[in-house]
Amino acid sequence: MSVMSGLMFSVRTSCSWPCNRVFRLSSLLLPALSDNQSSKMSSDSHWLPPADRDQQVMDLRATGWVEVDDRDAIFKELHFKTFNQAFGFMSRVALQAEKMNHHPEWFNVYNKVQITLTTHDCGGLSKRDIKMAKFIDKIALSM
Repeated sequence: MSVMSGLMFSVRTSCSWPCNRVFRLSSLLLPALSDNQSSKMSSDSHWLPPADRDQQVMDLRATGWVEVDDRDAIFKELHFKTFNQAFGFMSRVALQAEKMNHHPEWFNVYNKVQITLTTHDCGGLSKRDIKMAKFIDKIALSM
């Protein structure tokens, strides 16, 4: 990955994600996490037990989230009035994602934003995904 004038880009190699090593500019700009923050993040990234998972996903289904068929993830598609509104929403989510060190998989075309949440560290849904989904719902309602 190269950094030029505040822009970041990466060059993909022949291996598939996540074997690419991506240099994070945030590691230079953000302070290191304390042991307390690090252990909290670690506990939040553990795979959800089936009973907890079922209840949490059921709650999220009521707000439009659906389970992804071929993996342990949740998905939601949001529509906004304009591209600017969609981009503003994505910017707010991006700031929270950096704070949580938990980044969504997403796709945007004009006023449509598609979001998939899963925790790659544990290979499925975690408390961090649930927390991020609730934050996304809160922000979407305020737009």
